[in-house]
Amino acid sequence: MGADQTTVAIQRYLTDLGGRGGASSAQPVVQGLLERAVDRLRLLCATMLYRSYPRLTQPPLNLQPDEMLSGVMERLLRALREVRPGTVREFFGLATTHMRWELNDLARRLDERSRAKELREESLPAASPSSSGLSPNARRMLEAIEGLPRGEREVFDLVRIQGMTHDEAAELLRVSTKTIQRRLGRGLLLLAEGLGDLRPTEKTRG
Repeated sequence: MGADQTTVAIQRYLTDLGGRGGASSAQPVVQGLLERAVDRLRLLCATMLYRSYPRLTQPPLNLQPDEMLSGVMERLLRALREVRPGTVREFFGLATTHMRWELNDLARRLDERSRAKELREESLPAASPSSSGLSPNARRMLEAIEGLPRGEREVFDLVRIQGMTHDEAAELLRVSTKTIQRRLGRGLLLLAEGLGDLRPTEKTRG
């Protein structure tokens, strides 16, 4: 099946899913949707893993795209019990968000495991960054982003992480550009309040 035909097939599943009420009636449609989209999801997993999280492919984790895909599929199965993407673009936007959350969770676990090993072996100071490369400040920033209200977190992810324009994010979420700007502004304000101590001081800048 070609790319265009796959897109059409996925859209049919999404349209069917939108008309389902309870989780039980939607389950067969969700499973069919994920089976149809699995090749694209695998490609997205591989692209994100090797481009943005290559350290997770190295020892001790040695993460492979298919292993990552398994975790993402579980996340999507849970998410699609409540969320009903209306378009193919919305569906893959949702999938991309869960891919990033899956990789961030794995990175945090790897970091915690590395720090525990360092403490046991007493080979490095406890405050040193771990071999996973995720510093304490980076973990704080990730946790702050994850802690944003859903709307603000979604817009921040689309605009600041995925690089969408305000207009593209508005089209994807089916809201106005002003709504995108307002949510992004609130999200940035919340992050600034929570992470204000990480800003460089005047002496640091000067």
